[in-house]
Amino acid sequence: MPNSRSNKEEIFVAIILYDFTSAPSPRRARILLAEKGIDVETVQIDMMKAEQLSDEYRKINPGCTIPALKLEDGTVLTENAGIAAWAEAYKPEPSLLGKTPEEKGLVATWNAKVEFEGLMAVAEALRNSSPKMANRAITGPTNYVQIPELALRGKERLAHFLDTLNKRLEGRDYIAIDQFTFADITALVTIDFAKWVKVAPGENHGNIKRWHAAVAARPSAKA
Repeated sequence: MPNSRSNKEEIFVAIILYDFTSAPSPRRARILLAEKGIDVETVQIDMMKAEQLSDEYRKINPGCTIPALKLEDGTVLTENAGIAAWAEAYKPEPSLLGKTPEEKGLVATWNAKVEFEGLMAVAEALRNSSPKMANRAITGPTNYVQIPELALRGKERLAHFLDTLNKRLEGRDYIAIDQFTFADITALVTIDFAKWVKVAPGENHGNIKRWHAAVAARPSAKA
């Protein structure tokens, strides 16, 4: 009697990335996955049409944010930090979160600094000034009114961040440790995102410009 299992087709369940190509947060996930060589199917959620607030997408991510990564077992990861932690465990090489305890600590530290002092500063400036984001000053399912003073503060914070990053990159090729890591991904996206609020590294930020040219030339940067 033939083995019944041999007559069954193997069911392939893809990993799905819910994405919006022009947004900075999902770009971080795309670069990370490209560096890791992890293949995923992509579903575009059009934020310009507020599809992230639709009932259909809320079933996937009640937080109404993008990216979201749906794994083979149905688990949904809705934060870049969680996606990075999963990807590092799923495919350890190349390491993007550090290998030794010291490296892991430095990568986590600098990724958090870049995210809070840089990326969030850009978001603060943009979301509190853009007419297209009226009443959407914070991402998520709840509407928040814009506060113009926070837009000004965001640009001020961003200026201080550029000085901090430039100093950190003095004599260094990468931000956290002596190799490309998730902190560099977050910083690359932050510098590019800052263009949305008309802020860019100045003449006194030569280290950032050198670093940015190098990391932006990586194939993953175009993911």
